[in-house]
Amino acid sequence: MRLLNRLFAALATGILLQSAAWAVAPATVEIVQSPAWRDRGGFTVPLAAGMQLQSGDVVRTGPGARAYLMLAEGSRVKLGEAAQFSLHSRSLQPERFFRGALDVLSGPFRFTTGRLKRALPRELAIRVGTATIGIRGTDLWGRTDKDGDLVALLEGRIEITRAGQTTEMAQPMTYYDAPRGQAAAVKTLDPEVFRMLARQTEILPGDGAAQAKGRWHVRAGSASGQEAALELYDRVRDAGFAARVRPRAAEGGGWRYEVLLPGFASAAEAELAAARLKAATGLNPGVGR
Repeated sequence: MRLLNRLFAALATGILLQSAAWAVAPATVEIVQSPAWRDRGGFTVPLAAGMQLQSGDVVRTGPGARAYLMLAEGSRVKLGEAAQFSLHSRSLQPERFFRGALDVLSGPFRFTTGRLKRALPRELAIRVGTATIGIRGTDLWGRTDKDGDLVALLEGRIEITRAGQTTEMAQPMTYYDAPRGQAAAVKTLDPEVFRMLARQTEILPGDGAAQAKGRWHVRAGSASGQEAALELYDRVRDAGFAARVRPRAAEGGGWRYEVLLPGFASAAEAELAAARLKAATGLNPGVGR
């Protein structure tokens, strides 16, 4: 019975991710370049395109990974590799009036408010390490690590509070540099330097990322028995890749269970994801649609 219950959960994963909820989620996962995970209530699952995020969720990305999260109020959060991010919302209707906070615990990120959504009312703060940012419809890039915190203003206005001091920034292409244990300063951001920083959070064609409507998949492997299929399923998901199980009728009767990673826009994207899966698990995955 335990195996059957787990198999049902594996088969239902893709369906549940696409199901309409009775209330709008504060955020939804838009694109994932695995490995990445979502932590909720003591449970960890691989991050998947189309997954809805709740207040208190923590999103983590692994080596070489990235993720795009779309807030209900129309802003996009981009996470780079080795990032840890949490979302907190007090909104009953976050698509109309977003109240809450974003907490960047580690790694690089970018926050961009859609131009058509900038007039929506919002009370949003972003904490980046030791700095707290007050947002007024804007575009910014930031990072926090062992060396300190950095926040670059690309467009709009922000207020940054750190150690009881508030700094207002309204000049595009400037950045707030706060080395660990030292005083912060606002400096001019060189465009070439920003291009290198921005790549840390961008997902480009050819990066092997998955999205909700991609028609290609990575085939991690298959098994003739439920237990072997679920062991493979767990192995792939523990490595941070969102897998699902697809049963297929086998020649001569019975079933064969395929473990798939769906959501790739092309064979080339799926091949890149397959290479990352192989490096993480030692499996020899294939590609199909």
